[in-house]
Parts: sequence; C-alpha cells; structure tokens
Amino acid sequence: MQNKPTFKFEFIALMASLMSIVALSIDALLPGLSDIGDSLGVTDPADNQLLITMIFLGLGFGQLIFGPLSDSFGRKSMVYFGFGVFVVASIVCVNTNNFEVMIIGRIFQGIGLSSPRTIAIAMTRDTYSGDFMAKILSIIVMFFILVPIVAPTFGQLLLDFFDWKAIFNANLIIGLLIVLWFWQRQPETLKIKNRIKFSPKIFITGTKEFLKYNEAIALTFVSGFITGSFMVYLSTSQQIFQEQYQLGELFPYIFASTAFSVGFATFTNSRLVIRFGSFNIAFYATIAYATVSILYVLIFHNGINPSIHVLVAFFLMQFFAVGFLFGNLRSLAMEPLGHIAGIGAAINGFVSTVMAVPIANFIGSFVKTSVLPLFMGFSVFGMLSLLVFLWLKSKRKQEQIV
Repeated sequence: MQNKPTFKFEFIALMASLMSIVALSIDALLPGLSDIGDSLGVTDPADNQLLITMIFLGLGFGQLIFGPLSDSFGRKSMVYFGFGVFVVASIVCVNTNNFEVMIIGRIFQGIGLSSPRTIAIAMTRDTYSGDFMAKILSIIVMFFILVPIVAPTFGQLLLDFFDWKAIFNANLIIGLLIVLWFWQRQPETLKIKNRIKFSPKIFITGTKEFLKYNEAIALTFVSGFITGSFMVYLSTSQQIFQEQYQLGELFPYIFASTAFSVGFATFTNSRLVIRFGSFNIAFYATIAYATVSILYVLIFHNGINPSIHVLVAFFLMQFFAVGFLFGNLRSLAMEPLGHIAGIGAAINGFVSTVMAVPIANFIGSFVKTSVLPLFMGFSVFGMLSLLVFLWLKSKRKQEQIV
C-alpha cells in the first residue's frame, strides 16, 4: 500500500471494467427476460425474475471461494480462473432449451463473475486505505455505473437485430477484451511475501479474523439490506415498466435515468468523502434512503400506482441515496481488513449477497400489479440499516469517551 496515495486513472478504469462484466451480464439481459421466458416455455412471468436473482446467488457463493484463494495464489490468477467458469456457463445458457438448466447456468455465471468483482475490491484495498480508498471506490463505482446506464439499451439493440442469445455472446466478447487488457496492463498487487500459505483452514481462520471486527460485521449486514432491496428493483424493473406501465421500448431509457442518478451520487461522493468522511456520508444517506421510501408508502398506501413521472422522481431520489451508500459501505467494512483483504472482501460480499437474494425473491413475488411492495421493502430495510448506523454511532462515542 502506498504511503502517499496517488490517483491512477488506468487502474480505476480497469477495476471498473472488471466489475462491469457483472453489470453487463445482468442489465443487458433485462429487456430480453420475456423473450427468454417465452423461448424456454415459462408460463409465469414472475419466474423470469430468477434469471436476475440467481446470478446474484452465484456471485455470493463464488466470492467465498475466490477471495480466500486470491490471498494465497495472487489476485490475477483467480481473475483468469473465474472468467473461464463464466465462459463455460455462458455457453450452457446459449445452448439450452430448458429453463431450469438456464437457471443453473446463470448461477455458475455468477460464480465465475464473482472473481473479477471481488478481486477488483481486494486489489483496491491492496493499493489504498482510509477515506482515500473510499474516494477511489466511489470513482470506480461511478465508472462502473455507466454500464447499467447503457446496458439495457445495448441489450434492446441486440434483440432488435438478432435475438436474446446475442446478448450472451456479446457479453462474452466484451469480457474477453477486458481480461486481455487486465492481463497486459495490470501488475499483481499482492506481493509474494504478503501471501497466506494455502490451507483449507484459511477459510476458518479468515472467518474468525473477520468476526473480530464488529463494525465490519455490522456494515456487511447493512450492505445486505440495501443490496437486497435494490436487487428487487433490478429483478422487477422490466415487469414494472413494460407490463404495469405498458412503456414497451422506453424501458431502457427509464432504467438508464435511475442508473444515472446512482452514478451522479457516486461522483458527488468522490468529491465530498475526504472532507466529510465516509461514515458520516453513509449515515445521512441511510436516513435519506429510509425517508424517501416511507414517504412513498404513506402517500400511495392504497396500492394504486402513481403517474410514471412521479414514480421515476421517487426512484431518482431513492437511488441518489444508494449512490452514496455502495462505495462507502464496502470501504468502511474493508478498512480494518487490509491484512486479509481477499477473504475480507469475500465474506463481506458473500454475506451481503446471500442475504440479498431471499430478500429480493420474497419482495419481488408481491410486485405484480403495484409498485407499493417494492417501496415497502425499501422502507423496512432502510429502517433496519438506520438502526445499525445508530448503534455504530453510539459505539463510536463510547470508544471516544474511553
């Protein structure tokens, strides 16, 4: 880790690109969910949500594998191995005629993609620390958010000219180009002297070490609450805009506007975090997240959807708060874990993602004719997150007194 941290644009672009393979594999597929369901004989449109939530399940479990292994064998080799898993799973998805096999393929896609996602964070922790790490992560997320802005439109264009299989093929080609760039230009960040000798026990010892840090545990749970409620939006957005609001091909542009809101917030966070601190910003963003969702529930408690303009306005406010949370939550959780950055990132990602999947599946099952269940989920998990932050603030005050 550098004593005098410097801003490295290519490093940031590379880490954002590694993470973007995940976003592309999720968001580019959103316009094609109905086509895939029809092609594979799905009768209940709500089942199409599994094509989104199950890749997150793979992401959660995969992080628990690749993070610890990267502490022993280095970061770069695990990226290559994970991408190989993604390639095989993508081939399975393109060639199957069975929805259950497609779901299994999506899980393994998630397992493979968990490697670049986790290791991008571990490499950032290898290189930076403190609020400067939060600043760098915010900038990485800002670039990464550009993908959700354009991915649904990209997916729609492929559907217009080809079919849903072209989305998987395009993701493979783009992923290959990114991995080649990574191979050529990114040095290994984990020095051999800092590697942990591999043993099956590293999973146990790493977990025990992680559990020593109450703040890391608490913030991991907050990540799970926020990710879970946000995942509901990802898995139901196509259903909301194309079926409830009958907006058809306008869906990619509306989705892009909400993604832009997250991106603008992460950019703003990168400018403010050194001055105000990542903890303070995340705390007030959590208050905003809970407040916006509760306000929607109070106004539209009858379950009747508001006009699209009102709904998008609420989404923009909600996800502006999210933009201040994603980078800061991960940075705060990782701060005390520099000596086990790989397994630390893995456990943080595993717990938060595995928490998020059942949250998304449960709430998503109610989002059929109304958007209200979505905002009720935002409200519940926003309040739970706020309670955790209040506990952490109280704990910090007590430590200052002592």
